[in-house]
Amino acid sequence: MAAASGLVRRGSDVAVPSAVKRPTAGRCTHLSCRWIGSGERKGEELRGREGRLEAFFFNNGVAIGLQLEISGYKYDALHPFLPITALSIRLHTQYLGGSSESIPSFRICCSRQAFSVSAFKKGQPRPPFEKVAEGGERKGKGEMTIKPTVRIADRKLIVKERTILAGVPDNVIANSGPVDGVFIGAAFDEENSRQVLPLGTLQDVRFMACFRFKLWWMAQKMGDKGSEIPLETQFLLVETKDGSLLESDDGNEENKIVYTVFLPLIEGPFRACLQGNERDELELCLESGDCETKASSFTHSLFIHAGTDPFKAISDAIRAVKFHLKTFRQRHEKKLPGIVDYFGWCTWDAFYQEVTQEGVEAGLASLEYGGTPPKFVIIDDGWQSVGGDPEEEKPLMRLMGIKENSKFQKKDDPALGIKSIVDIAKEKHGLKYVYVWHAITGYWGGVRPGEYGSLMKYPMISKGVMENEPTWKNDALAVQGLGLVNLKEVYRFYNELHNYLASAGIDGVKVDVQCILETLGAALGGRVELTRQYHQALDASVARNFPDNGCIACMSHNTDALYCSKQTAVVRASDDFYPRDPMSHTIHIAAVAYNSVFLGEFMQPDWDMFHSVHAAAEYHASARAISGGPIYVR
Repeated sequence: MAAASGLVRRGSDVAVPSAVKRPTAGRCTHLSCRWIGSGERKGEELRGREGRLEAFFFNNGVAIGLQLEISGYKYDALHPFLPITALSIRLHTQYLGGSSESIPSFRICCSRQAFSVSAFKKGQPRPPFEKVAEGGERKGKGEMTIKPTVRIADRKLIVKERTILAGVPDNVIANSGPVDGVFIGAAFDEENSRQVLPLGTLQDVRFMACFRFKLWWMAQKMGDKGSEIPLETQFLLVETKDGSLLESDDGNEENKIVYTVFLPLIEGPFRACLQGNERDELELCLESGDCETKASSFTHSLFIHAGTDPFKAISDAIRAVKFHLKTFRQRHEKKLPGIVDYFGWCTWDAFYQEVTQEGVEAGLASLEYGGTPPKFVIIDDGWQSVGGDPEEEKPLMRLMGIKENSKFQKKDDPALGIKSIVDIAKEKHGLKYVYVWHAITGYWGGVRPGEYGSLMKYPMISKGVMENEPTWKNDALAVQGLGLVNLKEVYRFYNELHNYLASAGIDGVKVDVQCILETLGAALGGRVELTRQYHQALDASVARNFPDNGCIACMSHNTDALYCSKQTAVVRASDDFYPRDPMSHTIHIAAVAYNSVFLGEFMQPDWDMFHSVHAAAEYHASARAISGGPIYVR
């Protein structure tokens, strides 16, 4: 019987302890569990005499039973890795969808790593109770050991009886998941703010990894050796080489190709990622981003799930993680903004930061004249009031206030502000939506110190990002720092900014530079906590001020943000479209497609804008047409 999870609910007399999780390989998942009957608690030990534990019993993810009847149940919360002592456990005959006299009753024997199920007809003598040794096999007629699809045994990660990793270290901790999968953690000798755990060597597989090649963006990497797995891998899909596509269709489970999904997670203040080493080992790297935020024990830092359909395996794995973390929502649970159904224009390539109200109006008129009137526009970087530090020769710009700059103020009525171009766009050119750009920290250099409690912070780049993107050593942000809004003021900052924009008729925002938050967590509880608080404030402000859920996440490909996103429903899927780099176009399309396999579980991927007059225009347009996201040019 699997460990009681945090989903356990209190019953009428004695509740099964919910705070302790222990590893087990059995596939009995308590989705709704409560103890009904007599019992007593002595310290942390629960002794249940006779009663009923209501639960769902899962076999390969399918619920087949409704309740367990137990007597002599003992559970010692102080020693959670010891097996359950279950003197008599009987699974009643109900099956979901109906019950029948011909359906046998089941008897479950529990050990640390497996359990056996004995079947017998009602009215017949019960078979003798017999515990199952670790990795137990079929005992005889009517009795069997059920092994999970994903398990760790004999220092191996085994998926559907195929070894994926060999040489799993002894300090690895395995916990069963809410679906057929396993959570991985580890116990280290010393507390630290960065921990690296070898998980074993890859065995006869090939993989597709989504990793961050820049602080902001992911791309894909394929290979078949552990040493080829990049630093900062946030999603790993492993395919066993056994079988073939032809064999996969004949219904023979042993020949089917199996896909194993590895999802490094958030655990407490730590964020996990995967990487390979020169010994072909897969490693789990855990970082807090704050030298004062340390830990030595982890239990749920990586989730592993498998199936024969890669897309279903990915969806099921993300869903299991969602139920575990309870910190994010999936794409299908979010409201998609209206821009995904229309053609639009972004001002960036036309003007860069020199965008003006007159330029926006001219661009809209040009598109209308060409027979392709847009229904939405994104006014990109260049509309805000910014300024630099006077002592810097090439200062990094910081936000000076929430209102627009003089380029978006009419000379005859400056108080009208950005509302002027919004009115022109909607009333004269028939646009449905107007969005504007801003950084998650206000602007590239943050907010001017003093405003909204802003203080100067200097980015601390993680080791993996620095090795993938060494230019950070001399980046202006690293040298000049960023004005970070105080955590107590961040909601007020977003709400005042968004309320002002909404009052001018703005329908949404493109929120850029999001991954910078992971570098600013020192002395603030770490990267995960800082990101979580900023995104909670952003989500609340967007929900309050933009009823169409008008928000696009950009430069946001870290799992710190993905695993705390409850509101934003659209995410840029890759690095930018580079019109002047002829080698970039196939790279761009490949990246957005592969990244979407992972990102699409959280939000609707936005494959970025492109040029309509360009040698690769048709190529990009065709790709956008099947992307499901917004289609817009620049």
